[in-house]
Amino acid sequence: MDRLAKLSNVSRAMLSQIELGQSVPTISIVWRVTKALGVPYSALLSETACSKDCVVLRKTSSKILRSQDGGFSSRALYPVDEPHQMEFYELELAPSREEKADAHAAGTKEHLVVVQGSVEIGVAGTVHRLEQGDSINFLADSPHFYRNAGPTRALMYLVMTYASPLG
Repeated sequence: MDRLAKLSNVSRAMLSQIELGQSVPTISIVWRVTKALGVPYSALLSETACSKDCVVLRKTSSKILRSQDGGFSSRALYPVDEPHQMEFYELELAPSREEKADAHAAGTKEHLVVVQGSVEIGVAGTVHRLEQGDSINFLADSPHFYRNAGPTRALMYLVMTYASPLG
């Protein structure tokens, strides 16, 4: 805080008041702070801007894919319109629901953690039961499935990595 105060020529007390929401900065103060931080003026005003190498994805504008019966949903947690070698998803699975997945491209790996509920993951002819907090990593270039083994909704996070970039 002291360093920013010196660089921006804005008092430490004023910076503290702004940080605590006790004072609304003038345009001049915002300009001096952004210049001192080396970020665009819009970075302190926009909810989504953080830097040229940063993307904020709002839940309200997420791309969500749902099964026809609504028992399975997959929400993309990565910028889908940019080239990538990794994908990150939030998966929800209704009780007693199974979702089958086709084989992915050669070298594709899935890294999955169960956040809520219990699930069974079928891969390479073996079924693995996972409880809340458990994770599994597997080669996903053969058909596999996710099955909710419990009486409540299951919530999982899945990271998929690819041998070659997509997009």
